[in-house]
Amino acid sequence: MKNNIVSWGIIGVGDVCEKKSGPAYQKTEGFNLKAVMRRDLDKAKDFAKRHHIETYTNNADAIINDPEIDAVYIATPPNNHLEYALKVAEAGKICCVEKPMAVTFEECKTMLSAFKEKNVPLFVAYYRRSLPRFEQIKTWIDNKEIGDVRHIHWSLTKPANEIDVSENYNWRTDKEIALGGYFDDLASHGLDFFHYILGDVESVNGQSTNQQDLYSAKDALSASWIHKNGITGSALWNFGAWTREDRVEIIGSKGSIVFSVFDENPIQLITPKETLSLNIDHPENIQLYHVQNMKKHLDGIEEHPSTGKTALHTAWIMDKILGRI
Repeated sequence: MKNNIVSWGIIGVGDVCEKKSGPAYQKTEGFNLKAVMRRDLDKAKDFAKRHHIETYTNNADAIINDPEIDAVYIATPPNNHLEYALKVAEAGKICCVEKPMAVTFEECKTMLSAFKEKNVPLFVAYYRRSLPRFEQIKTWIDNKEIGDVRHIHWSLTKPANEIDVSENYNWRTDKEIALGGYFDDLASHGLDFFHYILGDVESVNGQSTNQQDLYSAKDALSASWIHKNGITGSALWNFGAWTREDRVEIIGSKGSIVFSVFDENPIQLITPKETLSLNIDHPENIQLYHVQNMKKHLDGIEEHPSTGKTALHTAWIMDKILGRI
């Protein structure tokens, strides 16, 4: 680390890095995006050229072992997260892993232990914890704008998409990579945010099945849980429904909060006196505040809200719903 500048390398510069995350590392003061890797060398070169990055490669080890790289962002599909993260930990470098943290809760435990042993920070890209839209919801909860929270419910449904119907390969619905299919990719965001604002979960039960037989992963799931503070929760996720819905309601003793996890609908604070609706836009690069908060953490200013420890609890909730533990 030179002059407090953290030089980053990215492993797996696919779609998520194009706009959501990659430019955020370039826009964060004190971070330098120095190198990128993709297995297809031509695509790695193309990404590097378009984003003005000096080094590109198709060899992940070259990124991890580069003495000029201080930190590594792993943006591959989750089945590669553990392998690469263990190498980053062994190299003693800062790491950020895309969500979900790994394929299973057990893999996440192994990963977190490796970074604890080296005393090196491990972050996970649950970036909603850092977005102003969701910070406002947490503020309402913390300020007891709806009184004591009683229950939270999330309904996320969508029809099968063109890739599903075509039966073309999609790693997101390959049970060997994501047993829960789109649940792994999408529900992890919401469940992670819920225990961030309402506290850790004490117990959780789930049901899951494949109703459409379009792919090997699950496509229909439901769950109920209770937080350690007594707040109850429930959810359903169905990826073969007739229409799209993304609605969360937090019910309190004096009102409710209604919002979407993915859709940019207004967030609503509903009380007997009034309904307050707020539109809070996301930044151009949705991971910007998440990335900026990593720099604050590394500078000792404030702790990052999404670490390996918090993401491990999310992985435990996910695996309980899927019946893996």
